Amino acid sequence: MDIAREIRKAMETGKVIIGTDKSLVALKTGDAKIIIYANNCKKESKDDLDYYSKLGNVPTLAYKGTGVDLGMVCGKPFVVSMIAVLSPGESMILSAEGD
Repeated sequence: MDIAREIRKAMETGKVIIGTDKSLVALKTGDAKIIIYANNCKKESKDDLDYYSKLGNVPTLAYKGTGVDLGMVCGKPFVVSMIAVLSPGESMILSAEGD
């Protein structure tokens, strides 16, 4: 499965929150279906993500690129360390967990 393509599809047809703080809030409130984070995400953010994702049983996915790469995949001209998928739309991103 091409993760980048599925992220783009989720951005276009679903509902995705961009940003670490907003993604963690969506995770804590139970709105997030999956959290995707860049491989250079800050350790503190990754620790929070690990804790709350286990608490809420929400899958996480490590994107194999940097925040710059994840930002480009999301169509944004800035660094994106973390995104929360609230609704996958037409993407198959939810079945990508653990890839």
